[in-house]
Amino acid sequence: MEGVSYQRFPRVKIRELKDDYVKFELRDTDASMANALRRVMIAEVPTIAIDLVEIEVNSTVLNDEFIAHRLGLIPLTSEKAMSMRFSRDCDACDGDGQCEYCSVEFHLRAKCMGDQTLDVTSKDLISSDHNVVPVDFADSSAYDSSDQQRGIIIVKLRRGQELRLRAIARKGIGKDHAKWSPAATVTFLYEPEIHINEDLMETLTLAEKQAWVESSPTKVFDIDEATGQVVVVDPEAYTYDDEVIKKAEAMGKPGLVEIYGKEDSFIFTVESTGAIKASQMVLNAIEVLKQKLDAVRLSEDTVEADDQFGELGAHMRGG
Repeated sequence: MEGVSYQRFPRVKIRELKDDYVKFELRDTDASMANALRRVMIAEVPTIAIDLVEIEVNSTVLNDEFIAHRLGLIPLTSEKAMSMRFSRDCDACDGDGQCEYCSVEFHLRAKCMGDQTLDVTSKDLISSDHNVVPVDFADSSAYDSSDQQRGIIIVKLRRGQELRLRAIARKGIGKDHAKWSPAATVTFLYEPEIHINEDLMETLTLAEKQAWVESSPTKVFDIDEATGQVVVVDPEAYTYDDEVIKKAEAMGKPGLVEIYGKEDSFIFTVESTGAIKASQMVLNAIEVLKQKLDAVRLSEDTVEADDQFGELGAHMRGG
């Protein structure tokens, strides 16, 4: 019956887990919950990022605003972000955003004294809190171990050029600015359900089967060499492009295959910027989502109290 709400008990199954990557199944729920989880991971899980830059000396080829922008986009380790205060809500510094409870201070001093170009990188940022430092990608397989790269390049200096600055990092969320988003990418897809009409498939020649299999842009189907039958090798590679369905219709075989997405089963792929682990991003997103639902529940209770007590309830809350 449409419009009827009922309680669900979602299940999660981890398929692949790394520090910066997690793939998991979300089952027994609907698209609204899956999309809410995805959007919270991207836009509402808090991290720490540089938000204020005070340039003391800058004789580099980049202007102050350019350097400040590059500093803001450097991911910082943000395991303590959930427990930090937002600078606007911090009573210790009256919202100034420059105290130990809501901010972390960084310093950078670099000067090129030789003829060789000096790379100023995120490794040169000195933090006042050892728990909040630029993310280190040195162990990532994306970098060659023989490469002399040190961190994320901010600017390059030639002889005599100098850069000195002070930066303040604060807690924030991706909804306010993308630099605070912990997610490199978060996607989900409906788990495909694929049914091949075997009787209709047997009416095709081997060449027709091969042409039909190759009509899919991704490797979803293949032909079993032993039996000559078309088999589904990777249903999750299907991109809902309908190419195989169109090919079947063009061959005069409509109904050759039925493909639909399960409405209560989703496959998530989550990649982190490194600010927090991908698994922690998912857990933090669930916690943020719970807080938002609690706020909605409290709001409903408030409305019910107003209906019951009228002006008295509003007056007791200072309304």
